[in-house]
Amino acid sequence: MKAEQLIFAIIAFALFIYMFYKMIKENETSYVILLILQAFGILLNFIEIISKVQLNMIFAIIKYALAILLPVVIIAFEKNKIPYVEIVDIIKAKIFLKLGDNKNAKQALIHLVTKYPENYKGHKMLAEIYEDEGGMRKAIDEYVQAIDIHKRDYDSYYKIAELLTNLDKQDEAAQMLNSLLRKKPDYYQATVLLGEILINKEMYKEAANVYHEGLRYNPTSYDLNYNLGLVYTMLNDFENAKICYEKAAEINSLLYNAKYALAEIALIYKEIEEAREYFLQATESEELAPDAYYELAKIEIIKGNKETAIQYANTAIDLNSKKIVPKVKSDPVFIPIIARLTLPFNLEMASMKQDNDEEYNKEKKQEKLSEKELKAKEHLEETFEITKNISYADIEIRNRNGRNMER
Repeated sequence: MKAEQLIFAIIAFALFIYMFYKMIKENETSYVILLILQAFGILLNFIEIISKVQLNMIFAIIKYALAILLPVVIIAFEKNKIPYVEIVDIIKAKIFLKLGDNKNAKQALIHLVTKYPENYKGHKMLAEIYEDEGGMRKAIDEYVQAIDIHKRDYDSYYKIAELLTNLDKQDEAAQMLNSLLRKKPDYYQATVLLGEILINKEMYKEAANVYHEGLRYNPTSYDLNYNLGLVYTMLNDFENAKICYEKAAEINSLLYNAKYALAEIALIYKEIEEAREYFLQATESEELAPDAYYELAKIEIIKGNKETAIQYANTAIDLNSKKIVPKVKSDPVFIPIIARLTLPFNLEMASMKQDNDEEYNKEKKQEKLSEKELKAKEHLEETFEITKNISYADIEIRNRNGRNMER
């Protein structure tokens, strides 16, 4: 027996005994894998001694790596307060997740956080699994524990707020988001979500403040500019709404909702050509096209361009007869051209055909307006109906008085 083999045997066996003692002391079966690997390294050394044939380079490396290097590394980790069990459970959980086995991944992580409650990674991974499975309350509990361990885990603050929103606990979600934004005011998603919550609660002034603060850190966000425009719309501050919509459309030229809103505001201020231009741009949107063509038809009737009006009106009807035909029939503006419109003989049948058009419905679903957008759109349309017989000067006075009252 060579001295090198003897020294190796003594060190390897001592490390094996130490790890076996740890397993017994901690009553932890995770050490079994390590002990098997160590035993394999010791076995290679024993084979080398018995056969009196030196192992090749690869087996020699494996022998040292398994019997000595691996346990030494684990001891070093544990000295730095990173227990072997934590490493094993995290690795096991990740492997199970890769294999799509959430059940065993959860078991590994529950075992980990039960034994080591201060393990941040374990709580975070467990929260994500619960969230994916729809266990929102359990996910919230785990995210809370992750925050208790790592106070600057801002993503967990946001996740809790998101889950609370899904549970329809908007007040609690708003509190969490306010707390997050005090700690990290440039957290973009938190600004967006808090604004959404405040809009849903019709707290428009508060939402405007949130968006203004968010734009200090994200001035080129078309979403924040657009949402601020929606808020100003609901506050009847159409001048500022127009500024915000223009900024949003400038940043994102494909933001047709902003262009449609600008067209509606232009109508309110009797800026017909500007409205016409924005409505034409809005026709690029599948969702907005029927309404945009309908409004363009009305503009052309007012301007005396009957042929163009007929073309636009028929296009609107072809795109969404269920919505447009009742509007055309009830609006006296269309009386001069209604006889020349291609109104469906059976509106119900035409509507059913459109509803069954898979491609039409797919595109419509992709571009469907959100509740806040629909509310703002309806508000603009109602405002136009109220103001269409009022002069521009009267509108200016009305808006100025409204803003003074708010102050």
